[in-house]
Amino acid sequence: MIRRYTLPEMGKVWSEENHFQRMLDVEIYACEAMADLGIIPEKDYLQIKEKAAFNIARIDEIEKVTNHDVIAFLTAVGENVGESSKYIHMGMTSSDVLDTALSVQMKQAADLLLTRLQTLRGILKNMALKHKETLMVGRTHGIHAEPVTFGLKMALWVMEIDRSILRLNHAKLNISVGKISGAVGTFANLSPKIEEHVCRRLELTPAFVSTQIIQRDRHAEFMSTIAVIGGTLEKFATEIRNLQRTDVLEVEEAFAKGQKGSSAMPHKRNPITAERIAGLSRILRGNAMAALENISLWHERDITHSSVERIIIPDSCILLDYMLHLMIKIINGINVYPENMKANLGKTLGLVFSQQVLLALLRKGIMRETAYEWVQRNALNAWEQKTDFEYLLLSDADIMKVLSKDEIMSLFNYDYHTKNIDYIFQRAGLL
Repeated sequence: MIRRYTLPEMGKVWSEENHFQRMLDVEIYACEAMADLGIIPEKDYLQIKEKAAFNIARIDEIEKVTNHDVIAFLTAVGENVGESSKYIHMGMTSSDVLDTALSVQMKQAADLLLTRLQTLRGILKNMALKHKETLMVGRTHGIHAEPVTFGLKMALWVMEIDRSILRLNHAKLNISVGKISGAVGTFANLSPKIEEHVCRRLELTPAFVSTQIIQRDRHAEFMSTIAVIGGTLEKFATEIRNLQRTDVLEVEEAFAKGQKGSSAMPHKRNPITAERIAGLSRILRGNAMAALENISLWHERDITHSSVERIIIPDSCILLDYMLHLMIKIINGINVYPENMKANLGKTLGLVFSQQVLLALLRKGIMRETAYEWVQRNALNAWEQKTDFEYLLLSDADIMKVLSKDEIMSLFNYDYHTKNIDYIFQRAGLL
């Protein structure tokens, strides 16, 4: 696991201590069910419940000999329980324990990620409302298009986080399953009531049909969802990086006192946190691909998925948790520069209003091809000659035959572009 990026809560979920504790929970609840069903003596179950414990160092020591992690775990637990340990794991297979315990851990991880997503959503919503009317230029293909507001950009991000929350809740539901069905999923040596009991105690749903394992399409969905959320964070980070470029500088990551941007150039204030998020998202996508590869296994199970999952599932949960933490930090401290937004909006000398002029000519009955040619020639001249677009329109004989001076001047109005902002915010549930 990538320990450097591990935050305390998520680190606890994927700790060895939690891993073995969840395994122990499965074993104890299975014994509890067996005792309730009269399969094992009540006194032995009580002995197991009281004495069952593990020591990670002892498990590691045993595993060096057995070369089998679950047997090492069971042996270490059995040493603490004594003779009653003969009933632990009775009729069960390793994956009954490992897969069910993993589901609990993934569910725990999902809850932490959902909490962070909700936090990020709240911060973005506040930013959207604060800058609902803050004008800036919209860009398509990286080129100035028409005016938008910074708040609308943030509202878009809120909606994407909402979809991430929806997806993760669905993935959490699909991974919140357990199986205690034996070596090939037939319950040959186990009562289905044991599985039902264990899952109820762990707040999981029994997998209706299983083999030796819980089917890996569930894990692939979970991992793919994590990758999609990572892609969303990369999208946010990429936008911030672009808006922080020196020749744009409409927003900027906070730069802490004492922070250094470059070992060579003391003036540098780089978007390093956004760049870190963008880079880490690649790992999430790679891990999701590995999870997709794990879906197809031989017959009722092979072990090719197991070693992969021990890396990709903890690492992806840890990384996404860290990336969400970073994005929350960025948005909380981001510097927004409305004056730079206003200045950049004016850099194209009024060209952002070209569509209003085109539409005005169409409403006067001019054919679209003709109207487009008239507006485009003035737009190109404005850009090439560094001359105000409105001035050129007022000097164009063809256009002045159709539109009056007042009509042309009225088209250069930013309010035209923001008149539906409140409607969009209301439709999105942000007002």
